[in-house]
Amino acid sequence: MSNLFNSWLWLSRLRSSSFKSSFHRTLHSITTTPRKTAPTFSYLFNSHRTSNPWTTWSIPLALALSAGSLSLQPRSDSSFSDSLDSDVSGVSIGGKDSTQYVVKGSQKELPQELLQELKIICKDNISLDYDERYFHGKPQNSFHKAVNIPDVIVYPRSEEEVSKIVKLCNSHKIPIVPYGGATSIEGHTLSPNGGVCIDMALMKKVKALHVDDMDVVVDPGIGWMELNEYLEPYGLFFPLDPGPGASIGGMCATRCSGSLAVRYGTMRDNVISLKVVLANGDIVKTASRARKSAAGYDLTRLMIGSEGTLGVITEVTLRLQKIPQFSVVAMCNFPSVKDAADVAIATMMSGIQVSRVELLDEVQLKAINIANGKSFPESPTLMFEFIGTEAYAREQTQIVRKIVSEHNGSDFVFAEEPEAKKELWKARKEALWACFAMVPNTEAMISDVCVPLSHLADIISRSKKELDASSLVCTVIAHAGDGNFHTVILFDPTKEEQRQEAERLNHFMVHAALSLEGTCTGEHGVGTGKMKYLEEELGVEALRTMKKIKSVLDPNNIMNPGKLIPPHVCF
Repeated sequence: MSNLFNSWLWLSRLRSSSFKSSFHRTLHSITTTPRKTAPTFSYLFNSHRTSNPWTTWSIPLALALSAGSLSLQPRSDSSFSDSLDSDVSGVSIGGKDSTQYVVKGSQKELPQELLQELKIICKDNISLDYDERYFHGKPQNSFHKAVNIPDVIVYPRSEEEVSKIVKLCNSHKIPIVPYGGATSIEGHTLSPNGGVCIDMALMKKVKALHVDDMDVVVDPGIGWMELNEYLEPYGLFFPLDPGPGASIGGMCATRCSGSLAVRYGTMRDNVISLKVVLANGDIVKTASRARKSAAGYDLTRLMIGSEGTLGVITEVTLRLQKIPQFSVVAMCNFPSVKDAADVAIATMMSGIQVSRVELLDEVQLKAINIANGKSFPESPTLMFEFIGTEAYAREQTQIVRKIVSEHNGSDFVFAEEPEAKKELWKARKEALWACFAMVPNTEAMISDVCVPLSHLADIISRSKKELDASSLVCTVIAHAGDGNFHTVILFDPTKEEQRQEAERLNHFMVHAALSLEGTCTGEHGVGTGKMKYLEEELGVEALRTMKKIKSVLDPNNIMNPGKLIPPHVCF
């Protein structure tokens, strides 16, 4: 399947975005929109499917582990380690310096009894269609791949149906992969062991809105953009803004954030409570609707960022914010990314409560100009948003203008009119698609790291030097106000040496962040792609603790197996 078609399939899941309509017009003549609604059961159960034998994976290995032998490479002599991939030669997942990105696994034929019971639960909302399964098994904007795809896709309509599906899969020891907006980047929705993909597309209701309490209760399948369209007439909004098309359930699972996190925090800070279906089918409510509580373990935070490895999120209660009374968007240019990063740090140190501070390098600006016919100066650029009363937002703008002038900044421009502000932010939101327009027929290795704010200029400078020296086209995009920055590394997927070079650059950036007391991922999550860095960042004892929690809540290891926790981790 071509990169262009992959991108179109991903775009078909978008609920709304300014870019969607223009991109649709471009592609409409060469492809068709894949079916979003669940296909009928009678048709799909006669569809083509493939099967691959797989060995029993649910029983953990119990082999001796000599003292001091634990390393970041997956081992066959581990005690109480995942056995999913242990019988597959050549697997290198979770180890130091691993460059193997095709996630291997083992797969068995689904029992006919299971399929028939799924039919009873889901009725027509189930698919065995190969194209549908392939679409769900290949992340649409991730270079990660798996040797297998889901055996079946189910589209539950309620929490009760999710519970029945999960309980059924647990009894048959069949893997489950939850599926949201298809925007994840680190291989979260891969199905290396086949199994059942639970697509939450039909669970997208707003269940309750409490305007006076400024919170809302929603299904996991609703997108953040859809939700904000619903909330706008009430003068409220949900402040997190990851990629267009992201669903609330997936945002919880990956503990995402976005450009507004510098003002409003991450998903961890904006979720009040959850309802989660555990591996045995139990439905757990993690907290009440109170804004704060000291009652028991914080199960809400345990589930946020668990990436579907502990349970399936079926309901989310979110904090809301008032739509700002007034806002100003500003842009300015710098001779180097270090100068731009220094201004971001100085702005945060000044005490100004900006709502956004975004950094784009000169390569990214060039891509935006090419893709959109713009004429932005092709130099490192900062974008700010200031909110509050009209007087306060304008005062902040002038203070930052002064800071910019003291750090080699130039061309400070700002906009107050809604359309002008929208046009400026559009350039930032379409950054990835601009990269593909600049270098067609490529894939993107998109990575993010985060460091303490005082180290931001250092790591961006070091990484930028390495990126610029590479033969690949690379761009830098940063949520500069909280020390989080991304690289988009474009490579030809048919050329292994380019993929290896992209992996080398990613590896360099991650280790630079870890050396500065940072993290291998600020907001994209771990999935399969970042597992190999977790022991260096967190230590083996932390990983063993995670493994123990996982083994208690999911003893049969059916919940999104092969993600988050490196397979070599044992206890």
